[in-house]
Amino acid sequence: MSFDAIKQLLAADMSAVDAVIRARLHSEVVLVNQIGEYIVGSGGKRLRPALVVLSAKAFGYQGSHHHDLAAVVEFIHTATLLHDDVVDKSDMRRGRSTANALFGNAASVLVGDFLYSRAFQMMVEVGDMRVMQTLADATNVIAEGEVLQLLNCNDADVDVESYMRVIHYKTAKLFEASMRLGAILGGASPEMERAAAAYGMHLGTAFQLVDDVLDYSADEQETGKNLGDDLAEGKPTLPLIYAMRHGNAEQSAVVRNAIEQGDIQAFAAVLQAVRETGALEHTRAQAQRETDEACREFLDLPDSIYKRSLLQLADFAATRVF
Repeated sequence: MSFDAIKQLLAADMSAVDAVIRARLHSEVVLVNQIGEYIVGSGGKRLRPALVVLSAKAFGYQGSHHHDLAAVVEFIHTATLLHDDVVDKSDMRRGRSTANALFGNAASVLVGDFLYSRAFQMMVEVGDMRVMQTLADATNVIAEGEVLQLLNCNDADVDVESYMRVIHYKTAKLFEASMRLGAILGGASPEMERAAAAYGMHLGTAFQLVDDVLDYSADEQETGKNLGDDLAEGKPTLPLIYAMRHGNAEQSAVVRNAIEQGDIQAFAAVLQAVRETGALEHTRAQAQRETDEACREFLDLPDSIYKRSLLQLADFAATRVF
């Protein structure tokens, strides 16, 4: 199945999710509506809510709570984007100006808080303590990941283990939670719930690894972000760590200095070092290993179009170019 075929399979469910999102986004405060609608309506792959739907259906769920929880996951993700863009001083996301660039930092942070709190209102309405525990734990770990990433900025001595810990906390945890939610709704066995969560963790890790590759290799028109943003923020991602560890003295020094100074002016030299050391290929290969492991987790799940879709999503995560 192609990624487009998966989107077509989920079209009705995702339309229902979008309806929930827009209904629950409403506030009596006009600015909340404006910023929330701007962000939620700005596109994106909706991959995390799609995972909730696919997981629930793969485990045979027949109700409608998967739409509500998919919307919750999207609200949590959107809140993290609003806060991320303020912390990172980003001015572009998905090919459009960021909310903080248009509305200011204070409004973006506060609307992010609104989305978090609305998400918690919605998860309580589902009335399942395990759902609430999963999402409460996930949001806490994500916050820890944001702080860890902040501590790592401009530190050229960050090792691969520390970098992977940030990925697992900041990005992969919500993928894991999305899959676990679907398994909980579908009444999966403890073993299969664990497998679903592990699939999500590996998939989210691969997704972020490829994002880090695309920061040095993609078309800005396709990604909707400025190339070199990670470098400008002093983020020591895997391509940079690998280039420093495996490049010659000059290449290593160029990358180290760029990380420590957040020097976007050095982007061309860093890009050359990253390409010449094979850092992008190494990172892609690591992403492929993550998705291979994700797929192995689901081998015991009975075959269905939803299981096949999840396996195909893993391939997309590792090979995507946007």
